[in-house]
Amino acid sequence: MTAPLSVIVFDVNETLSDMSPMGGRFEEVGAPAELAKLWFASLLRDGFALAAARDNQGFAGIGAAVLRELFAGVELNRPLEDSVQHVMDGLGSLGVHPDVAEGIRSLADAGYRLATLSNGSARIAGKLLGDAGIREAFEALLSVEDAPAWKPARASYEYAAGSLGVELGDMLLVAVHPWDIHGAARAGLRTAWLNRSGHGYPAHFGAPDMTVAALTELPAALGSSRGIL
Repeated sequence: MTAPLSVIVFDVNETLSDMSPMGGRFEEVGAPAELAKLWFASLLRDGFALAAARDNQGFAGIGAAVLRELFAGVELNRPLEDSVQHVMDGLGSLGVHPDVAEGIRSLADAGYRLATLSNGSARIAGKLLGDAGIREAFEALLSVEDAPAWKPARASYEYAAGSLGVELGDMLLVAVHPWDIHGAARAGLRTAWLNRSGHGYPAHFGAPDMTVAALTELPAALGSSRGIL
């Protein structure tokens, strides 16, 4: 028999935070806006590589190092280190997606314990949620900087379960990233894919337990899945 769901754990970057303004940060230092997506993908790549090698380094350090590589050969309008800092500072000024505050409040009102598990810093997550007026809805803001490895390594989800005092199967991970959904499912969590893009789910990853297009849809989806999920 499936145990009742007790904790909902949220990815932060792109799942809760709207990272689209990061392109403007690149433009402000004289770099093409489209480099923002390449930067974030490259940052994740290097974090995943370290996790595969059973190593762990901070999101900010990797992000800054990747920026230095990407800015090589770009005619910036300020010194390199100033440009790197300007882009990295942009992470602290992001807002949440329009559906996040209402969705989070509905889930909290329904009695779920809420937490975050981010490959980024807990400090950034705290500012993001505080600015949105929903920080108090979260029991814990967890970062893999305090875990043995980045998501999607099993150890990251085990760290979250241990921190929250629950079994892996008692948690539901909510994320926009299929790689996160896959990793969580392999670790034994239940999963909800937040499909903000409208694109199909990659067949090479394990399918999520449920899919929603907005966080505001999740309370109803969970209600209809009681006894199954």
